[in-house]
Amino acid sequence: MLIIFTMLVLGALLGFIGAGGAGFVIALLTVVFSIDIHTALGTSLAAMSFTSLSGAYSHFQEKNIHLKIGLIVGIFAAIGSFIGAKFAALIPADFLHYLTASMLFLSAILILVKLFLLKDTANQKLMGNAELWIKSIILGIITGIMSGTFGIGSAPFIQLGLLMLLNLSVRQSVGTTMLVIIPISLGGGLGYITEGYVDFLLLLKVLIGTMSGAYIGAKFTNLAPKSLLKTAIFATPAAAGLILLF
Repeated sequence: MLIIFTMLVLGALLGFIGAGGAGFVIALLTVVFSIDIHTALGTSLAAMSFTSLSGAYSHFQEKNIHLKIGLIVGIFAAIGSFIGAKFAALIPADFLHYLTASMLFLSAILILVKLFLLKDTANQKLMGNAELWIKSIILGIITGIMSGTFGIGSAPFIQLGLLMLLNLSVRQSVGTTMLVIIPISLGGGLGYITEGYVDFLLLLKVLIGTMSGAYIGAKFTNLAPKSLLKTAIFATPAAAGLILLF
C-alpha cells in the first residue's frame, strides 16, 4: 500500500507537468524501496506506457496535444527505445545508477536554459511538411535511445525538442510529450521484458498509483500560472537525480 500511495502522489505531479516519470519512479524504487536498478529501470519504463496513456487522454481533452507531431516523434522514439534497452542490459548496475542520475541532471539543466534563459519563440515560425517530418524523426530516434538506455522517459529532452525544433507552446509541449512517451515506454518496456528485467507484481502496484494520479494532475495544467508550470518541469528531474545519488 505504501508503494501505491507514493505512486499516486507522484502520478499527480507527473500528469501536471506532462512527464512519464520513469526517472522519479526509478529513484524512489531503488532508494526508498531497495529495488535492483535494472529491475527498477525496466518496471518503471513499462509502467510509463499506462501512466502516460491516462495523462495523454486527459491532455487531449484539454486540447494540449499536437497529434501529428506526437505520433511521428513517438513511432520513431519507440524504435530507439527498444534498441536502448538492449544497450542498458550490458551496463553494470552501479555505473548505470550514476548514468541515470547524470542524465536527469542534464535534462533539468537543458530545460532550465530553455524555459528561463532563452526567449520563447513558440509558434513564431511556420515550417514545411518535409521539415516537420525530418525534425520529428530525429527527435524521436535520439530521445528514444536515451530513454531505453537510461530507463527514463526523457520528457525534458522531448519537451525541449518540441519547444525549440518544432515551435510548440509550453502547454502543447507538455501534452504532446505525454503522448510521445506512450510508444517510447512500450518499445523500451518490451526490450527490458526480453532481458528479464520487469517485475510484474511491482508493475501492477506502480500502475495503480501513477495512472490515477496522472489523470488528476493533468487537469491542473491549464489552471496553473506559466511560471509555476515552468518551475515544476525543471525541478522534477533535478529532484529525481538528487534522490538517486543518495
